[in-house]
Amino acid sequence: MRDLRSISDADPDGQVWATAMATTLTDANRAAHTARERDADRLDEATLKQIRNHYLGARARGRDDNQDEDTALADKARTLIARFRRFENMILRFATDLSVPFTNNAAERACRPVKIQQRTSGGCWRTLQGLTDFAIVQSYLDTTTK
Repeated sequence: MRDLRSISDADPDGQVWATAMATTLTDANRAAHTARERDADRLDEATLKQIRNHYLGARARGRDDNQDEDTALADKARTLIARFRRFENMILRFATDLSVPFTNNAAERACRPVKIQQRTSGGCWRTLQGLTDFAIVQSYLDTTTK
């Protein structure tokens, strides 16, 4: 979503596909939340087909709009489009398997204290034992919080 937003913000009129893809993903997330609230184990086939069609349409539009462009933004867009093609099943996994969350925020939050400690300690730990102790304590705290 961050990459889509940065491409869209850089050229809102020329990178319409990025907005369409972001809208598709947020609509799919909303549909997944609604299905979970109904205690469904999957999205109905019509909704899933619509999500996939919008996904493929946005991706095709991005490919067509950036195919003959020779700019840094178009290069970044082509790279992102290639990721959307290569990892389609992983990106849409939250819609096909309702046990998978839309974001990886929990994983990012678990890593954050480690990065903060690394930054405040000058980029490294003084001893391997200190790093091990920190990792063990942080693991217990994170598990207890969850």
